[in-house]
Amino acid sequence: MARPDKAAAVAELADQFRGSNAAVLTEYRGLTVAQLKQLRRSLGENAQYAVVKNTLTKIAANEAGISSLDDLFNGPTAVAFITGDPVESAKGLRDFAKDNPNLIIKGGVLDGKALSADEIKKLADLESREVLLAKLAGAMKGKQTQAAALFQALPSKLVRTVDALRAKRDEQGGAE
Repeated sequence: MARPDKAAAVAELADQFRGSNAAVLTEYRGLTVAQLKQLRRSLGENAQYAVVKNTLTKIAANEAGISSLDDLFNGPTAVAFITGDPVESAKGLRDFAKDNPNLIIKGGVLDGKALSADEIKKLADLESREVLLAKLAGAMKGKQTQAAALFQALPSKLVRTVDALRAKRDEQGGAE
């Protein structure tokens, strides 16, 4: 009777791995239910934080094509399945871990690539996608302004050169 339940749990977890942009494994030993609830809120709307069974989750990850997490399934494990911006959720995990040292980030996966705990912390240090896009747009606008100034400078310089030559010719013509 437990077999169909376990198979359903594995299938559900595999679907979550497949449908997520990123997944972060954590150890939550020593956190209270209230702290876990606060952690879920700090992850944002695009992340789901679930306490999981290691064996079933390892099987589900392998079914989803993720075998790089196998070594991380030990001790009490919870997974943050991130469907939106991974930077926002990584920041939420990092900030929560600063305030609650019992939360340990073990590692994770981002778009199929394995991430260590340090790489997840580096990901959290990035600015959000919107800020990066705004900076890129600003840089592109600045380059366009520079190009326009350069194109405007060429005819202007030509006019000044012609005027200088004309003035020099008039000087020389008046002196003769």
